[in-house]
Amino acid sequence: MEKARPVIMLVDDNPANLTLGKTMLKDAYDVFSIPSAEKLFSILKKVTPNVILLDIEMPEMNGYEAIKKLKADPDTADIPVIFLTSRNDPGSELEGLSLGAVDYISKPFSPPLLIKRIENHLLLEAQKDALKDYNDNLQLMVEKRTNQVMELQYSVLSTVAELVEFRDDITGGHIERTQKYLKLLVDKLLEENIYREEISSWNMALLLPSAQLHDVGKIGISDSILNKPGKLTFEEFEIMKKHTTFGENAINEIMKTTTEHDFLNHAKIFAGTHHEKWDGSGYPNGLMGYDIPLEGRLMAIADVYDALIAERPYKKPMSTYEAEKIMFDGRGAHFDPALIDVFQAQSGKFAYIAEYTNKEQKTNQRVLA
Repeated sequence: MEKARPVIMLVDDNPANLTLGKTMLKDAYDVFSIPSAEKLFSILKKVTPNVILLDIEMPEMNGYEAIKKLKADPDTADIPVIFLTSRNDPGSELEGLSLGAVDYISKPFSPPLLIKRIENHLLLEAQKDALKDYNDNLQLMVEKRTNQVMELQYSVLSTVAELVEFRDDITGGHIERTQKYLKLLVDKLLEENIYREEISSWNMALLLPSAQLHDVGKIGISDSILNKPGKLTFEEFEIMKKHTTFGENAINEIMKTTTEHDFLNHAKIFAGTHHEKWDGSGYPNGLMGYDIPLEGRLMAIADVYDALIAERPYKKPMSTYEAEKIMFDGRGAHFDPALIDVFQAQSGKFAYIAEYTNKEQKTNQRVLA
């Protein structure tokens, strides 16, 4: 396939200059001979040239006025403009260059000089395009590599979270469900314009994956307590409560070895505050009301609801109806009232997630059996 020739637009009100210019350039380029700046802009609507050779002294719209208009339009601003003029004073040349011209050739011009100037600017534009393509490709490569690193990070953290879930003998995808519950709550909050300012400051791509580390501190709790098939003693419960600070401390240690903390900041808050209660009776710090970070108040709802509907070593699962009633009764005591109102509006979707994943779990168990 024959390579397209560069397009040159020669703009001059003198017919003799147009004829001469076209004769000099037609062997190497596709040349448009244009008698006025007004006509130039009409043709630019249909054709984009590689270079514009622009006379300065023209009636109606001169070259200076034309280049200002060219540079003001994003569609034509990057087209190289070479001024052609009979003026030879430095002031005129400086003015032309300051307006954005890439070169300035005095008339009468020699054919070899004109051709060489055009070749140089075409080469320069080609190099600029090549550099832009390289930078664009480099950016894509960086983004791809960054995404790969993020995917690896999420995979590692997900594996850690799943190990915690396995040790806790929790079945049915607690981590997966709590992330889905959180998304339902956050989406509804944004829709209802509740806590919008705070939520808008979050990176949602990081928020939900970070929630899977909310129970990471259970790694530090013994199996005998995690999987006890009955009510914990006071002493055992005091140990169990430490999983919040264990999780916070573990994430703090990870943060010391990395400079990217947005993901871990959310995870740390989820881990350390999801057992705080609105009335201040929660743990580990007895925070009350708005002193509890919003992430912790959200996770409290997702985590408690899922604990109620899930089977645990020490209890049978509740129905979604029973779980909803307990959640509503906790309004203003365990839970942020505004968030419980949002939960109530979304309770049908919570129930669907709970029931669907329970059915899916039973299906998977039958397949494995």
